[in-house]
Amino acid sequence: MKKLEKVIIPVAGLGTRMLPATKAIPKEMLPILNKPIIQYIVEEAIFAGFKEVILVTHSSKYSIENHFDKSFELEATLEKRVKRATLKEIRNISKLSISIQSIRQGEAKGLGHAILCAKTLIGKEPFAIVLPDMLISKKNGNAGDSLKEMRLCFEKHEISSVLLGKAKKADISKYGIAQIKNDSQLPGLGLIEKIIEKPSINKAPSNLYAAGRYVFTNDFFKYLSKVKPDKFNEIQLTDAIDNYIKDGKKVNAFSLKGDLFDCGDNAEYILANLEYAMKHPVIKNKIKNYLKTK
Repeated sequence: MKKLEKVIIPVAGLGTRMLPATKAIPKEMLPILNKPIIQYIVEEAIFAGFKEVILVTHSSKYSIENHFDKSFELEATLEKRVKRATLKEIRNISKLSISIQSIRQGEAKGLGHAILCAKTLIGKEPFAIVLPDMLISKKNGNAGDSLKEMRLCFEKHEISSVLLGKAKKADISKYGIAQIKNDSQLPGLGLIEKIIEKPSINKAPSNLYAAGRYVFTNDFFKYLSKVKPDKFNEIQLTDAIDNYIKDGKKVNAFSLKGDLFDCGDNAEYILANLEYAMKHPVIKNKIKNYLKTK
């Protein structure tokens, strides 16, 4: 059985869809209630059973690494003010049961290039990818249930996989869209036959979109390195996956369990905050009372 322990989280993007909020603050550090988005993502990876996070980062993203580091001055201040509950919460962030490393993406050449940057830290091991702005919320269970299922399936079958959600018709052109075929030998939806990056509605093979969670065998790096840049000089992850499949490699599809929010989009970011706020008993009642006055 091959262990799957490393997960790549690419955080080098400049968050242009969220400007001006992200001019000086990484989009991954924008809060959902009182926690930054990136903390939810790392906690998801921990729940799913991963042991090591590799952040592919940018020179302007130092606050992400700082967030997971120990803050002596802040902790001393909280201790002096006897804010024990907050102090415990802050200390727990730097004590998360996962190793966090980082590597720089020197130039903005797309998601596929960002993943390639992590190759030296992955070594010869298989790896997962979680996109940091795609936040999952579940009413029952844990947001990491889908990722955990993908990890366990890989360790049993050693087959790559992609998590798929169902896109609304108007959103199909925003995502990588997959076509699948049933395979009763494997858990999940079946095997992916092809995947297309941001197709028009007329050319989309289905409404199943890549929901920001991937698992790959190590030889996937070979396919990433051969992808030609698109018209924006970016290396697309979806193109590498499609080439991987065309070369006879199996990619299993898993179904998204829960709701997914694209927190790189202003409206989706607000909805994500509302989603998590409605799980908080005090804030939930305040929101309900506020809406009654409108």
